Amino acid sequence: QVQLVESGGGLVQPGGSLRLSCAASGSISSIYAMGWYRQAPGKQRELVAIITSGGSTNYADSVKGRFTISRDNAKNTVYLQMNSLKPEDTAVYYCKGNSAYGKEYWGQGTQVTVSS
Repeated sequence: QVQLVESGGGLVQPGGSLRLSCAASGSISSIYAMGWYRQAPGKQRELVAIITSGGSTNYADSVKGRFTISRDNAKNTVYLQMNSLKPEDTAVYYCKGNSAYGKEYWGQGTQVTVSS
């Protein structure tokens, strides 16, 4: 089993920044990719960014150039640096881990609200 705990959400003004963290514990050696997803009210959950164990990254078009995903293997933590935040970035942000055995693990989510 893998446990994922997100932190770092909150209320920020448009144009501001936040950094989300996702701390992993448990059988993390099986995890080959970590991603951030978000779900706004009334909308489907969508991929924001993903990073593989090799360091390859991919981003949703809506966040390219503004968000950066990174990982600290020593701390078993994945980060999402979010800059130039917009009201449409408001959502619950979830961390997900994909294991080599075909399992998916989700965190509990952290709320990000962008509003003046």
